[in-house]
Amino acid sequence: MTTLDAAARALPLLDLTSLNDDDTEERIAALCARAVTPAGSVAAVCIYPRFIPVAKQLLENKGVAIATVVNFPGGGASAAEVAGETRAAVAAGADEIDVVLPWRDFMAGERTVPRDVLRACRDACGDGILMKVILETGGLADAGLIEQAGRDAVAAGADFLKTSTGKLQPAATLEAAAILLDVIRDCGRPVGFKAAGGIRDTAGAAAYLHLADTVMGPGWATPATFRFGASGLLDALLADLGHGATGQKPSSGY
Repeated sequence: MTTLDAAARALPLLDLTSLNDDDTEERIAALCARAVTPAGSVAAVCIYPRFIPVAKQLLENKGVAIATVVNFPGGGASAAEVAGETRAAVAAGADEIDVVLPWRDFMAGERTVPRDVLRACRDACGDGILMKVILETGGLADAGLIEQAGRDAVAAGADFLKTSTGKLQPAATLEAAAILLDVIRDCGRPVGFKAAGGIRDTAGAAAYLHLADTVMGPGWATPATFRFGASGLLDALLADLGHGATGQKPSSGY
C-alpha cells in the first residue's frame, strides 16, 4: 500500500476528535469546518455532549456523523447515570455514542457492573444509534483481559470495539488491535473496530489498515466497520494527498 493509497483510505474513516476540558464553541466550530476537506469528508466528529447542538447545526446535510462520549473518561458512572447521559445525547442529535467500559471494575474481576452499564447504554441508544465501546486497552494491559472485555462488550450489544479514551497511555496499540479484530472476526455478527489515541501520521494509519486487511480481509475496512479516533492525523493525511492544512489543530491528546 503506497502512502497515497493509505492516506486516501484513512481519511473517510476518521472520527475527527476534540475532547479537551477547555473546548469552546469556537473550537468545535473550527473542528466542524475541518471535517469537510478537498479530499472528501471524514466519517464523524467526536465531541463532548454539550457541543452536539453546535455541531449538528454546522454539519447538517454534510454527510458527517456526530459522535459523543459518555461515562468518559474514567468509566466510573452507574448504569442509571450512563443511561441518562446517553438519552440526553441522542435527544440532542448524536448519531454515535462512544461509551467507556468500567474497565477498572473489569480489571478487578467484576463483571456484572460493566455488563449492566453497557446494556443500559445500548437500551438508551435505541435503534439506529451506533454504540462504540471504549475498552481502555492500555489500562487493561493483559491480553486475556482485553479479549474477554471485547467479548463481553459484543455480548452487551456493542457496534464497535474501540481501543482507548486517548487520555491514558499507552493508547491504541497494534497488539491490542489484533486481539480485538480477532474477537470481531469470531463473534458471529457485524461489529466494527476503532483505533483511538496516538495515531498521528499516514504510516501509523497504514499499519492498522494492513492489520485489518490481514485479519478481516481486504475491503472490510469501511466507515461502517473501521474508524480512527484522532485530531492531528487529518492534516498529515491531507499533506500526503497533496492538500494544505485545514486549519488549527485541536490538542485533544488523540
